Amino acid sequence: MYRLTVFYPPPADPEHFKQCYVITHLPLAAQLLGLRAMRYSFDVAAMGGESPYFAIWEGEFDSAEAMAAAMSSEQGQAVAGDVPNYATGGAQILHYTPVEGS
Repeated sequence: MYRLTVFYPPPADPEHFKQCYVITHLPLAAQLLGLRAMRYSFDVAAMGGESPYFAIWEGEFDSAEAMAAAMSSEQGQAVAGDVPNYATGGAQILHYTPVEGS
């Protein structure tokens, strides 16, 4: 499994972000080629203080190559191109192979 995680700093208009994200962006992301699972939250908390993030999204792919193919596809470009429509605070993107278990 390979994971893509997107952290969103606080936007200028939180309600606009939520509306655009749920109505437009998530349906675009759900169509990414090879996407096995996705999850998101607007309830991002930090231990001992205020979170630097407003929202988070995680997507799971079979491999780094599958994620790269999805993101370089026409659908992936549509997903990336939609981000400025709601994420006025930008986005921090990380991708990695998670270590499962202990």
